[in-house]
Amino acid sequence: MKLKSILYGATTVFFLTSASANNSVSSETASFEGVSLLGQRLYSAAPSASAFAKYESAKSAYKAAPNDPEKLIWYGRRTAYLGRYLEAIAIFSEGVEKHPSDIRMLRHRAHRYISTRQLDKALEDFSKAAKMMKGQKDQVEPDGLPNAMNIPLTTTQGNIRYHLGLTYYLKKDWENARRVFEEDLRNTDNDDGIVATTHWLYMILKRMGRDQEAAALLDKIDADMNIIENFAYHRACLFYKGEVAYEDVFANDIAGPGNAGLVYGFANWHLYNNRKKEALKIMEDLLKTPSWSAFGYIAAEADIADLK
Repeated sequence: MKLKSILYGATTVFFLTSASANNSVSSETASFEGVSLLGQRLYSAAPSASAFAKYESAKSAYKAAPNDPEKLIWYGRRTAYLGRYLEAIAIFSEGVEKHPSDIRMLRHRAHRYISTRQLDKALEDFSKAAKMMKGQKDQVEPDGLPNAMNIPLTTTQGNIRYHLGLTYYLKKDWENARRVFEEDLRNTDNDDGIVATTHWLYMILKRMGRDQEAAALLDKIDADMNIIENFAYHRACLFYKGEVAYEDVFANDIAGPGNAGLVYGFANWHLYNNRKKEALKIMEDLLKTPSWSAFGYIAAEADIADLK
């Protein structure tokens, strides 16, 4: 398997995109956004002209109606899509103050706390939102970056559960991570959500030594699932189940800069199968790519910090 070439191929794609963006939006420069779990400074590259135009539109809409929660949310989300996570956190903090009963403000702010490695703050926000949402009617969350079918697949409450479980995972709190992801799996009704949650829950159970429970999770996973966007998580689950061969994990159709979750899952598979050296090598190669806001990348940071 040419794992290293796949990782660096993803890096090449990313930098070509960034170079083009720099040419089209010359006024934008790389911005400092935080410090990794390994002490490295994190910078966001200049955005594309298209992303910047959508940000400007959302900003103008918010300025025209500053008390409209929908306008504030999209202003914050479009800011985050530029890689300006700290600025987005400030916008959502304003939303928390203006709309204290709107759990969406906490949900989006906490997500960007994860991006900037402020895990304790993320845990506080997600935990509060999870308590507040009990008894509330759930709602579909519109996509800022629509999938190929233009079908939103997540809900506000589902995103709170999923990201809360992820935060516990990053903090190595396996028991709480298991509890939250199990609840999320019970409340997930589409195949994309099932494979994403199963991926994390499987790894958690393996880390906890609960191998039989982990294997049982995979009974609901098969190659014919109706996957719209989470192809990498689906491939990972099929690999765990033994339906994708070791040498076929990184198929050409899912190799790219959005592949950090699958790369991390493959590294983690080595780790809980007592191949620490191989796991560390794959994780270290992943951290040489620029996809530092991806959850798989952050999880690799957390593991390397813990293992070393």
